Amino acid sequence: MDLDTFFVSVERLLNRELVNKPILIGGVSDRGVVASCSYESRMFGVHSGMPMKMARILCPEAITLRGNTANYSKFSEMVTEIIKEDVPLYEKASIDEFYIDMTGMDRFFDSYKMAVELRERIIRETHLPISFGFASSKTVAKMATNEVKPGKLRIETGQEKPFLAPLSVKKIPMVGDKTYQTLFSLGLRRIRTVQEMPIKLMEKALGLSGVSIWKKANGIDNSPVIPYSERKSISTERTFERDTINVSKLRGIITAMIENLTFQLRKGEKLTSCITVKIRYSDFNTHTKQVRIPYTAADHLLIPKALDLFEKLYNRRLLVRLVGVRCSHLVGGGYQINLFDDAEEMINLYQAMDHVRKRYGDRSVMLATGMEAKTIGRSNPFNGEPPPLLANRKA
Repeated sequence: MDLDTFFVSVERLLNRELVNKPILIGGVSDRGVVASCSYESRMFGVHSGMPMKMARILCPEAITLRGNTANYSKFSEMVTEIIKEDVPLYEKASIDEFYIDMTGMDRFFDSYKMAVELRERIIRETHLPISFGFASSKTVAKMATNEVKPGKLRIETGQEKPFLAPLSVKKIPMVGDKTYQTLFSLGLRRIRTVQEMPIKLMEKALGLSGVSIWKKANGIDNSPVIPYSERKSISTERTFERDTINVSKLRGIITAMIENLTFQLRKGEKLTSCITVKIRYSDFNTHTKQVRIPYTAADHLLIPKALDLFEKLYNRRLLVRLVGVRCSHLVGGGYQINLFDDAEEMINLYQAMDHVRKRYGDRSVMLATGMEAKTIGRSNPFNGEPPPLLANRKA
């Protein structure tokens, strides 16, 4: 099951004025990338992963939105809960894509009818469009979903090869631009041609990936549906409109990133024991450094660690293109007060800030030290929200 133009659909639910209009969601600067786009904008040749600058040229009338991760996560969780209630086994492949194993259900219900009813329930309760492909393997089901959007499609067992044959080899999962160019140079443009080739020839031309492509082209995929498991990391990163060496603002962005991540950790009742800082320079060389720490979800413990990693990574001779922060090795649990380091005022401050954020949005209040983040990387850091309140540790 795949939520159709998920980010766009959520934005339209929250703002009905966007319905039937061309929408681009992603980095709003010319250096940004299209994360999602509406069907209206796709008519002009726009697609996900395209540079935003090119998308604007192709579709100048499109409305460009930065998007809101918190909103998308909220609606994704709503869909996940519905699926979790109705099916025996599911795999959440991404924020908007699910694999569901119906094996054996025909002994009790009509599996296809059950899938249809599940889709109707999701649409009815969330008002989000969702499509599904019903087939004997994950690969064929995914390709069927991509072909039928928006809608539903059933591929009967034994009909996998006829269904796949006329499709472009580029539609095979795992075939990217580079692999497609290789297949194209070999004269393999349609899946039918791959089906007719001996598997040994595919292996000779492309190695083990050639064998995998041949199997997928023939509808052979024995990979199981992997039960959904909790995420083990949470991260964020920022690509700047202009490469920068402004150390003060870079530190401010790191601070703001940590502050946002720790709020997400506390809201999800998670703790982290590993923090990683990432820097990409103007020459596209990327460096990361991480450190293990006692389990925590506290700003005042993680911010110094992140800034220390940044100082060790930063090369002052080069412009910085991107910075990012990741918290990993997550476990469930609430923040434990450190009797030696944590003052009652600090704990009260966290609780008050989190309360405001839950009510008015995760950017409604932030530390003054992180406010420098607003002047680089984006023209409107608050995505249309009112300016945030300033929290000072000494207040």
